[in-house]
Amino acid sequence: MGCCLSSLRAGAGAGPHAERPPRRRPPPPPTHRPSISLNAHQAAAGDVPAFAEFSLAELRAATGGFAAENIVSESGEKAPNLVYRGQLKGSGAAPRAIAVKKFAKLAWPDPKQFVEEAKGVGGLRHPRLANLIGYCSDGDERLLVAEFMPNDTLAKHLFHWENQTIEWAMRLRVAYYISEALECCSMRGRPLYHDLNAYRVLFDENGAPRLSCFGLMKNSRDGKSYSTNLAYTPPEYLRNGRVTPESVIFSFGTVLLDLLSGKRIPPSHALDIMRGRNIEALMDSHLEGNYSTEVATTLVNLASQCLQYEPRDRPDIKRLVSILKPLQTKSEVPSYVMLGVPKPVEEPQVPPTPQHPLSPMGEACSRMDLTAIHQILFTTHYRDDEGTNELSFQEWTQQMRDMLDARKRGDFAFREKDFKAAIDCYSEFVDVGTMVSPTVLARRSLCYLMCDQPDAALRDAMQAQMVYPDWSTAFYMQAVALSKLNMQSDAVDMLNEASQLEEKRQKSTNGP
Repeated sequence: MGCCLSSLRAGAGAGPHAERPPRRRPPPPPTHRPSISLNAHQAAAGDVPAFAEFSLAELRAATGGFAAENIVSESGEKAPNLVYRGQLKGSGAAPRAIAVKKFAKLAWPDPKQFVEEAKGVGGLRHPRLANLIGYCSDGDERLLVAEFMPNDTLAKHLFHWENQTIEWAMRLRVAYYISEALECCSMRGRPLYHDLNAYRVLFDENGAPRLSCFGLMKNSRDGKSYSTNLAYTPPEYLRNGRVTPESVIFSFGTVLLDLLSGKRIPPSHALDIMRGRNIEALMDSHLEGNYSTEVATTLVNLASQCLQYEPRDRPDIKRLVSILKPLQTKSEVPSYVMLGVPKPVEEPQVPPTPQHPLSPMGEACSRMDLTAIHQILFTTHYRDDEGTNELSFQEWTQQMRDMLDARKRGDFAFREKDFKAAIDCYSEFVDVGTMVSPTVLARRSLCYLMCDQPDAALRDAMQAQMVYPDWSTAFYMQAVALSKLNMQSDAVDMLNEASQLEEKRQKSTNGP
């Protein structure tokens, strides 16, 4: 039995940006902001909710009235802007953990400017970011809402660890992942990151490092509030009070220093050690020599380049990524293992029970039983394709015969469960474009699911719906793909749509 690896799904913690499937009956335009229902905000990037506005009452309830015990900002009450842990509760859905940043009074006097800035940051979605999911602008109050990262900060694990320090391979992963996050932000038009430091690097439920989205937004309307010690502040910021892309590179260099040394070393002091080529004096003694000297030298040289006094002498973000990527080791080891945190509990992917009775196809899709779906699609053959193609005599050319031969070979591979070969043959049939077949699209969709490519499976199921708008199988296949993408609310919607279509078709067949 042949299969293939996914070439579309993203790596740690988050999925790619799958398109939302089209609805047969578009909903009426909203007349007010929807209430914060967790299911209503399932976004294309895995289970990250769509960006939304929150009321002050919602966030007050989520944080226990902004209780002091819910403050997670490591700087505590001295920080100009506090960060709280919270729980969003939605009807019929499990609570969602959130982080709420509460700005100091009048940090953003102009609410329009605050909202525009928040929406700009909220438009980003990336698995290396702790993504921004909303904001609140109510009177003088200005708050941001982000995904909550339960496994503390890099600063906590490096400087205040109790059980074990971070191993070398994980430190390399942190450097690489954060450089990827910064590169993504730069490519999406958000190159400025304010006050990058070890407190801004967070670890998600899988132990994977992520960059806090809060640093993408200024601490105030003018951004002139660097909360770190001045010894770690980019030299040009001290001169003109402005953050530039080169300033972000300098701050990234201080994070590299933290990873190398396991403690806070002022850049000027670290540069003196580097000039003396005394790498051993710089390295964290808690690593006990368990690191590659060659890789450590590369990292030290990179940190030195980032910390250059003149901004023009520092490398750009693309160069950082290109240098850090080949240094990665233990790529097969999960982040939670290297970080020494508990294995995350996997939530079942099966969508909730739909409202209508389901056919055997519907039941198989509801159970995510791909083997049963395969059997149903195989035995149904092409009977649902009747009427979807009207070919003229002139179209029965050699090309047509070749195309039908490709479909026949695909059917054979599908029967034999050689899903990779079936994808190739069906793609040959589809790409010619002379003849459309919703059944081929549904079969190829299942093949993609068997090969762990739910994004491609969803696209095929959506295309089958466009060819045959009232075909329940197209909706069922979308439901399975959406569930695989952790878009459970949309998955159950699709199951309900499909079951309604089946019920309608059965009534029209049987008559009154």
